[in-house]
Amino acid sequence: MIAFHAITENQNNISQLTGLDLIVRLCNALTVEEINYCHWKSNAALNRSAAGDNDLDLLVSRLHTQRFAEILYSLGFKEALSPEDDELPGVRDYYGYDVQTGKLVHVHAHFQLILGNDLSKNYRLPLEKVYLESSLQKGLFRIPAPEFEFVIFVIRMVLKHSTWDSILMRHGKLSPSEQRELEDFSKPEMMVKAQDLLQYMPGLNSTLFNECFQALQPGCSFWRRIWVGEKLQKLLQSSARYSHPRDLLVKFTRRISQPVQKHVFGYKPRHQMASGGLFIAIVGGDGAGKTTIVDELCFWLSGKFEVTKVHMGKPDWSWATILIRGTLKVGTLLGLYSFEGDVFEEIHQPHGLPWFIRAVCTARDRYLTYLLARRLSSNGGLVVCDRFSFPGFMEMDGAQCEQGIAFLKKAGWLHHLLAKWERAYYEQITLPDLLIVLKVEPEIAVQRKKDETEVAVRARSTEVWQLDWRAKSAFIIDAGLERAEVVSQVKALVWAHL
Repeated sequence: MIAFHAITENQNNISQLTGLDLIVRLCNALTVEEINYCHWKSNAALNRSAAGDNDLDLLVSRLHTQRFAEILYSLGFKEALSPEDDELPGVRDYYGYDVQTGKLVHVHAHFQLILGNDLSKNYRLPLEKVYLESSLQKGLFRIPAPEFEFVIFVIRMVLKHSTWDSILMRHGKLSPSEQRELEDFSKPEMMVKAQDLLQYMPGLNSTLFNECFQALQPGCSFWRRIWVGEKLQKLLQSSARYSHPRDLLVKFTRRISQPVQKHVFGYKPRHQMASGGLFIAIVGGDGAGKTTIVDELCFWLSGKFEVTKVHMGKPDWSWATILIRGTLKVGTLLGLYSFEGDVFEEIHQPHGLPWFIRAVCTARDRYLTYLLARRLSSNGGLVVCDRFSFPGFMEMDGAQCEQGIAFLKKAGWLHHLLAKWERAYYEQITLPDLLIVLKVEPEIAVQRKKDETEVAVRARSTEVWQLDWRAKSAFIIDAGLERAEVVSQVKALVWAHL
């Protein structure tokens, strides 16, 4: 056995060290429970990891997999599923919510050392045991011996940037952060210590390792880099997850498909919660801040997860609605009937057939929006809905036709048929997975909402204020509080249900 640097235990109280509160508590728990782990790469930027600005790339002993997961769950972390192209064996993703800052902390847990080009990660080095044995405490985290991290770093960078396919696909240059990390490692004593570790890499002798190191230096010739990269790949064939031809096929296929998905179809795959999707509805009267909260939630979650925002109060028009309402508009312009608005104070008065037809169109579009939300969430996505339609519960977002009939002197068969169709759409809508009600006193709502009439704002806010939301298993948030406090409460509530 070689002599690593002495593995010293940090006697300081980790909870007193600088870092995001959630990360400090995680590191403290890992130490107390004696979990065999280390922050295995990018340790030149540990301060960013501690602040939650970088992913936490933790290598964890397979013997401690269950205990490690239990610690994460006890701290409120949630397991997430990677997009298909990024899914790797022996690698799991967890996200935690830091209440004080509102940040999402990503723990990238490796139970195997998987590395290589970002498009395929084709190599697994069976060195986890000795890598972990070399680790020592440095501040919040345990990190591998610097010389061991250096050897792995050189191998990672050559596989990532110095093969002919990487260069052809314009992945041939180290990023600025990778270049700085290489410079930090480029010390004569580091090269000397690294030589002793090559015994753990069968076939990787001092000559080839030095060639790999030189291939990463600025000014190294194009052909020299390719030659070294191909030589290293040949050496690591026994550690490859795919054959070389298949690896090339995977990389080139993804190099083409991923930009097409992003730039042509506007789709970038993101993580999904391992526990499944969630359909979240935000309701409340005017002035309660529904749209603000919905936007805050979507911005907060969409950087990491599949998130879709829908508006059930004002749903997108279907093609049928566009055609029908367009025809009704033509009738208005021709003077066949007068236009009748949809504002709240105009509901309780007699209306003509066009008003009833538009109400049915709205009901159908709300139902279609609901169907979309259900399907997306059932397939693992997160859906945030602005307003929600409750059959027989909320007047402003529910059925209108039956109320309209009550104000007619004589309702015909068509009025009743339209009311039946409208009611059928609303009756198919069931409660979302999570219903959040923003309650604000009606008079405060009137002061906040200046772009609509006081009558409409007060009526809608009063309805929300007086309803018994317990019948809908809703969670009530006091929207009269400061915006930051309301946002924080809603985020905590959503995270608890993910």
